[in-house]
Amino acid sequence: MDDRIREHARTLVDWSARVDPGDEVVMRVAEGAHDLAVAVAAELGTRGATLVATYGSDEVQRAYLRAHDGDFAPAEAERALYDRADVYLSLGGGRNTTATADVPGDVRSAHARARTDAREARMATDWVSTVHPTRSLAQAAGMSYEAYVDFVYDAVLRDWASLAEEMAGLKEILDDGREVRIVGEGTDLTLSIEGRTAVNSAASVAYDSHNLPSGEVFTAPATAEGEVTFDVPITVQGRRLRDAHLVFEDGAVVDFSAAAGEDALADLLATDDGAKRLGELGVGMNRGITRPTDNVLFDEKMAGTVHLALGRSYDACLPAGESGNGSAIHTDLITRMGEGSRLVVDGDVIQRDGLFRWEDGFEG
Repeated sequence: MDDRIREHARTLVDWSARVDPGDEVVMRVAEGAHDLAVAVAAELGTRGATLVATYGSDEVQRAYLRAHDGDFAPAEAERALYDRADVYLSLGGGRNTTATADVPGDVRSAHARARTDAREARMATDWVSTVHPTRSLAQAAGMSYEAYVDFVYDAVLRDWASLAEEMAGLKEILDDGREVRIVGEGTDLTLSIEGRTAVNSAASVAYDSHNLPSGEVFTAPATAEGEVTFDVPITVQGRRLRDAHLVFEDGAVVDFSAAAGEDALADLLATDDGAKRLGELGVGMNRGITRPTDNVLFDEKMAGTVHLALGRSYDACLPAGESGNGSAIHTDLITRMGEGSRLVVDGDVIQRDGLFRWEDGFEG
């Protein structure tokens, strides 16, 4: 076994999930993630945790959804599993990144709604999602398998404590801020963030962060006005989405288009009322992620990008007693902060041309 797999497992269990002796851990193992699952199981065993491993397959999911009539009952057994769990670990992988592309959009939406309670129970655990490098993911990224493996570990095996310290500065700016403006090609969007709390997403539940790799600072906008173009292509529900353009008025999407995958975007927006509103503004800061790979777990953390999520907002960003935007989806869309772009907080330029004001080369 590649020693980096064992290091990935240790990072996931110790830094990210902070597993303690006696913790009840549910681990979802995707197709292709077997080696990482073996390494994680060993780490959990040495720490005296209790493990339940489940199997996750897009092909199995496709078969189920295509055969179903679409009248889904609530996922009570799944909810009960998460209700008893302390930690949930998702080990992504897969054999075909577009395995569910031919599942009808209305069936997807109905299934997502039926799983709302189970999903909320899962998100109440100390949950962490990560990815084991597979050949299908390398192919989706347009990379050789060997190059993709190196890419994944460059993103995952970082000095997370140092990155957390850097990101704390942006968190402070957003915590104190009232208004964010994002300006770029095809983009001029203003977001209200007053009273919201930003999360220093340093790949650990100790920071209210649930992805490995991570490397972003995110918050939950209250309103949105203007337009935004997402120029980082991404696969959404098995379908390729490219150059999506959204127009917001009074916080909701009032118009949309896309160069490719417009039907997928339409299906997302039709999920429920909350799917037309934003649940997240995130700013990528992981410079170990150097290019898009058609995997949102990595792409949204890429330094020099901003992402906005349609749908559910995270409680960690909201004032006590405020529920925020609710939805059966949380789908991230990404735009590059390239030449001519600006990220502005309360009139101050925080980032220009993809560089933060504390980085070498920034021009005020």
